[in-house]
Amino acid sequence: MSIEVKEVTKLYGTQKALNKVSFKVSKPEIVGFLGPNGAGKSTMMKILTTYISANQGEAIVNNHNVALNKQQVQQSVGYLPEHNPLYLDMFIKEYLNFNANIYKVNKKRIAEVIELTCLTPEAHKKIGQLSKGYRQRVGLANALLHDPEVLILDEPTTGLDPNQLVEIRNLIKTIGKTKTVFLSTHIMQEVEAMCERVIIINKGEIVADKKLKDLRNEQEQVVIVEFDYRVEDAFLKRLPKVSHVVNTHDFVYEITFKTTEDMRSHVFDFAHDNELKILQLNQKNANLESLFRDLTA
Repeated sequence: MSIEVKEVTKLYGTQKALNKVSFKVSKPEIVGFLGPNGAGKSTMMKILTTYISANQGEAIVNNHNVALNKQQVQQSVGYLPEHNPLYLDMFIKEYLNFNANIYKVNKKRIAEVIELTCLTPEAHKKIGQLSKGYRQRVGLANALLHDPEVLILDEPTTGLDPNQLVEIRNLIKTIGKTKTVFLSTHIMQEVEAMCERVIIINKGEIVADKKLKDLRNEQEQVVIVEFDYRVEDAFLKRLPKVSHVVNTHDFVYEITFKTTEDMRSHVFDFAHDNELKILQLNQKNANLESLFRDLTA
């Protein structure tokens, strides 16, 4: 077991940031850690990386107790915090070389992580000259520098443009084939694109722990369709297995179906039969969004 958390409680004064939190993460696995602002996500990650201590309970990372074996935990964990701390007056290679000396890793690893995180075009620059997205990549490169068994990422895609998002998503998915990745994000699409499992925390307590494939198999789905002109909701409700229809904006509709069958072909046939042109047709996991809203509202 890569991560094991048992009844962890953390207090800030009289406020409980975490209240008897327990979960396990195995290897290899990519787990999304979700929750609203102030739910306790960053606090949990700081405990797992030894930055702060819990008041009660026990956390184990790579068979090391985070309270008793801090150095061993730090050596086996790569951490990208939400507010990525960097030395802005250092060059990228200089900064990674500085950290390579701390971790006592082979200097060849510096070139490897620069290539891995697609930093090569900017490698000659000082960190202070980089965009927010590239600074995020430097933080990720640093987290990977010592080839850790566990990667803990707090909002890893913050500030990335769409192209960078795809690159970092693919990188995290590749890493997750052989290592444990535990990441937090507010973006549901990121969870669906990268994660196999989701843990939801609210007000310091775990309120859900589910495999994404199980959520997808539940009896509900949403199809997003855009037509070339407005259609009455009642007209769309003639489709089979429809539970409700919402006109989100302009000519875009979210149609919820009570079935596991992919209903996009039915929507396409419906449009064809009624001489409607489809400008976009997509499917989304309504269950994850609904679950998050229901449990954290």
